[in-house]
Amino acid sequence: MPDHASEPPGGTASEASGTAAAAAPPDAAAVPGALLDRARALRDRPGRAVLGITGAPGAGKSTLAHALVNALGPGAGLLPMDGFHLSNEVLAALGRRDRKGAPDTFDAAGYAALLARIRESWSTGETVYAPRFHREFEESLAAEIALGPDAALVITEGNYLLLDEGPWARVRPLLDEVWYVEPGEEVRLGRLVERHIAYGKPPERAHAWAHGPDQANAVRIARTRARADLLVRPDTAGR
Repeated sequence: MPDHASEPPGGTASEASGTAAAAAPPDAAAVPGALLDRARALRDRPGRAVLGITGAPGAGKSTLAHALVNALGPGAGLLPMDGFHLSNEVLAALGRRDRKGAPDTFDAAGYAALLARIRESWSTGETVYAPRFHREFEESLAAEIALGPDAALVITEGNYLLLDEGPWARVRPLLDEVWYVEPGEEVRLGRLVERHIAYGKPPERAHAWAHGPDQANAVRIARTRARADLLVRPDTAGR
């Protein structure tokens, strides 16, 4: 798949298009060659590189990140931002439970601190442990992800990697590149509603959440798009 230069509204970035989001489980063969080559170049640089993949909810960030890690093999590790969700109990105490997924419902400072450790641990040979978010019960479990010294490239994916306010502003300087995934809106919203249904929300509730709290976050995330190094526009027929 060709990778060509483009100037998005409000900023400059190159652009890649093609079927970057495959059906689960992520298929390494579905990663466009230009993206895989770019990720390999990061992995093969001296030291450790950290690649960020961002975009609105339902954009296909997780699918692309998993597929890249599968394609790259043992030299790559995966760190989802979602592991830093505040617990439901904490969100309820803060009065934010009905806005779960908004920027202030994550431990952004903790996420930034872990990214800094990941960069520093390369020289010490340390294994860094990270939490993993479980959609099936909507909570994170600590230290489920191990990122060892063999991971020359760590791929982290999440909504707010380019947000430049509060503790989120610490994240972008810790990333060597950030790719912004941007499928068609109809595909993204449909995918998001289906995901909510698959994890237990009734259809009406799933639609309301995707077009309510999720959409409010998507508008905020879209404002960060110009800060990306690469725009990835998956084929809208791809899932």
